[in-house]
Amino acid sequence: MTLVDGSLDELEIQIILALQEDARKSYKSIAKELGVAEGTVSNRVNRLIQQGILKLEARVNPFAMSNKVAAILGINIKRSHHAKAVKEIMALSNVNAVWVTTGKYDIFVEVLADSIKELNVFIFEEGLSNIEGIEATETHIMLHSDSKFFKIAPA
Repeated sequence: MTLVDGSLDELEIQIILALQEDARKSYKSIAKELGVAEGTVSNRVNRLIQQGILKLEARVNPFAMSNKVAAILGINIKRSHHAKAVKEIMALSNVNAVWVTTGKYDIFVEVLADSIKELNVFIFEEGLSNIEGIEATETHIMLHSDSKFFKIAPA
């Protein structure tokens, strides 16, 4: 069972590995493979989700789609605006992920857009430009990845 410090036990690790292999795998088949009750798998998954350790969601491969542009933006934010700016950036529809980091940039942001034009609008007109405290950005267009999948923004 998940420990108070957030570490996983061996059963939870095996359940997560099974879901990583195939997120559509039934709890019944996972339970059979691991030699436990289906209810045990269901309870463990639900507990991991409630604790913020596990998230199950659908993602797309932008490199397999003809109309998507994936980018990583390094962003510097004024210290007095940091927390508010991060929350506002996370709420933008094209944003896939936000990481608060050390080093050259304060945060990195993954963005998925329908075109270079839409990415430009996101950076300079409608998305980031409306967030107070952004001092500088550097945009890196992703050309390929076999492992990175993105959320798509609602229409």
